Parts: sequence; structure tokens; C-alpha cells
Amino acid sequence: MRRRVFIELIGGLAATTALKPASAERPLKLIVWMSAWPFQPGRPLVTLFMNGMQEYGYVKGRDFAFAEQGGHGVADGARVAEEALRVAEEALQLRPNIIIAPATIEAIAAKKATSTIPIVCPALADAVHLGLIASEARPGGNVTGIEPYIGEFPAKQIELAREIVPGANKIGLLTNNVDPKGAPQVPELKAGAKALGLEVVSANADRPEEIEAALQTLANEKVDVAIVLMTSLFYNERSPIAKSTLRKRLPTVFGYREHVGDGGLISYGVDLRWCYRRAGYFAVKILQGSNAGDLPIEFPTSFWLAVNLRTAKALGISIPPALLGRADEVIE
Repeated sequence: MRRRVFIELIGGLAATTALKPASAERPLKLIVWMSAWPFQPGRPLVTLFMNGMQEYGYVKGRDFAFAEQGGHGVADGARVAEEALRVAEEALQLRPNIIIAPATIEAIAAKKATSTIPIVCPALADAVHLGLIASEARPGGNVTGIEPYIGEFPAKQIELAREIVPGANKIGLLTNNVDPKGAPQVPELKAGAKALGLEVVSANADRPEEIEAALQTLANEKVDVAIVLMTSLFYNERSPIAKSTLRKRLPTVFGYREHVGDGGLISYGVDLRWCYRRAGYFAVKILQGSNAGDLPIEFPTSFWLAVNLRTAKALGISIPPALLGRADEVIE
């Protein structure tokens, strides 16, 4: 598939807001959304971002111009970074005023491609260690956004695994080593399991075609519950993962609610829908003259627990009533 570039200049009515939109007489500034992967049908993440812009009264085509630059999402996970850099360099040819990097891989590539154009990332991870920002309070440079990967998640996911399978003593981890988001999650998950006296078995997949074999490894090891790391690859492959774990009768805990919507058993983590809507705030502030490096990194203040009862029934698992009572979303 050819890489696709879209520039949309569609007007509309503004929502009421405390932040005043740009004057219609000024030239429209360009926001470019760049992704190493092809865009999903319906563009759910882009739509969430646009909804966030509209919450502040900024409408595409009237207050800003918008373009999309998509990549091929190469099968070799080790080359995703190269693909992201190619896309970032092509995005720069459009002369954007703001770049939206949907995940850490794209943020790294965009940062390599430019040190001056503001970059907003709704899903940053390990940003200080990766050199994307100086600190969360004062990022400096040209990158800002949201860090949805909170340190408490791994321990909560381990607790959740024990809650859905009370007698569990062996936890499986589906890891993805090439994603910058993946590596920091592993030691925390292992530490959480060790604190409860649980054995941990890991299986890695860095390409889509490696996922099935990795899940089979966990099934062969007879893990009681598997935890799937929060990474871009596993997010994009959530439907095949859900089908495979169901065939293997493998109870699985996820970090993204979208996994549960596609048939996964249970998830606990940040609601990405909020992150991508909230990215609109950063874009609006930059359009109004703020420097990206002066906008503090934000962290989610609430988390989302989702349960798929159809999948639980198919796996022969009875979800405790207390857990269902805490759930933000139950699919029946």
C-alpha cells in the first residue's frame, strides 16, 4: 500500500470554550499527524484528537489545517523505528506547525527529525530516559504530551490476575522488546509477582507473526494467567491476540480497554480515549503561542477497568461480584 497523505480543510461550527480560536483572517497553521503504521478504518485515535480540539472551539479547516502522514508498519519490528523516521522526514516536507506523534516510537523519530517544530505525544513512555524531555515538570526542547504508563499498573495487574484466578501461581508475560514502552513494564511486573511468591514465564514477540508462537509458549508452560504488555504492536494486533488466547483457554490481563472490546478477558489501565482527546489541549496552547517545552507533561488521574463476560463464560471463569462492582465497563 502506498503511504497516504491527507490534507483536510473542512469547516464547521465551533463549540463554546474559554480558549478563543484563532482569527479567521490569519493563515491557517498546519497540524500533521504522523504514524509509522497505516491508519485504522474510521481513524478512531485521530477522531478523538479532533474531538479534543473541538472542545476548545478549534475546528479543522476554519482554525487550523490538518494532514495525515502514514507508514507501512513494517513486519520486522526492529525496523519500525526506521519506518517512523522515514515518515517523520516526509511529514516535515509539509512544513507543519505542530506534529502529533501518537506513540513513543513516533515521538522519538519526530525528535530526531526536528528539534524546533513542536511535537505532541498523547502516549509518551520513559520520556526522560529516552532523552525526549528534560523533566516532566519542564520538558524543555520541543516535545510535550501525556504519560499514561503509571508505575502502579503492573502491581495492580498482578493483583487482578490473582483475583480472576485465585489459585494462580504461575504468571505469563507476553513481551515486546523493541517498543520503548515495553521494557520498563517487565521488571515491575516481575517484582510484583515475586512479592506474591509467583513464578513468572516470559515469551517475546516483536513482529505480528511471532505473537502466536509466543502465546503458544505460554500455553505450553501452563501459565495460569497471561499479562499482555502495553505496546503499539499488541494494541494493533489485539483482535488476533484475543482469538488466540480464547482458543488456548488462556485467561489474559491487558492494559488497554480496547483489547477487551475486541474479545480480551479483562483490562486495567489508562483510558486512551482520554489521552488522545486531551492532546487537543496541548495543540491549542501551542497554536496560541505557548512553547511545547514550557507545557508540563500530564498524567491521567483516573483508570479504567473493563471486563468481557462473554469471554469469561467461554473460558469457564466466574468473575467475582466485587470485581464486577468496581468495573467501569462490562461487556455482556
